[in-house]
Amino acid sequence: MNEGIAVRWESVAFTELSLERLYELLKLRVDVFVVEQVCAYPELDGKDTLAETRHLLGLDEQGRIAAYARILAPGVSYPQASIGRVIVAPSARGAGVAKPLMLEAIAIARQNWPAQGVQIGAQEYLKGFYQGVGFRPVSEVYLEDGIPHLDMLLGA
Repeated sequence: MNEGIAVRWESVAFTELSLERLYELLKLRVDVFVVEQVCAYPELDGKDTLAETRHLLGLDEQGRIAAYARILAPGVSYPQASIGRVIVAPSARGAGVAKPLMLEAIAIARQNWPAQGVQIGAQEYLKGFYQGVGFRPVSEVYLEDGIPHLDMLLGA
């Protein structure tokens, strides 16, 4: 098991990302969601560049991305705000970064859209993890890109 690591959180808009940081986060997303999970899907979906989208970066001591989540405005993916592309880099797995990542993402969603709940399309095997940070299932399990998912909601 990986020991805890210090993570510094940054919440930025697309236009605030340097080219190097954008490349790093897109490479991480593709390496995990497309390659590691063997899932061919449109990773670049046009939502990253929307003005209200927030990119949450968890940076390790060397300034590399250890964790990442994308927070979308209400109406983009769901009627509520949403959190997606939740990822912990392989080098940071087991270091206790996932829960702080989600709590930080939830705080950003609530800060930006306080009257809205937060909805996610969670991979089914992570249902218990998301319940642990307050989400509750609101759908049956469905396949998305060949992976079992379910919709989960956190009230406003």
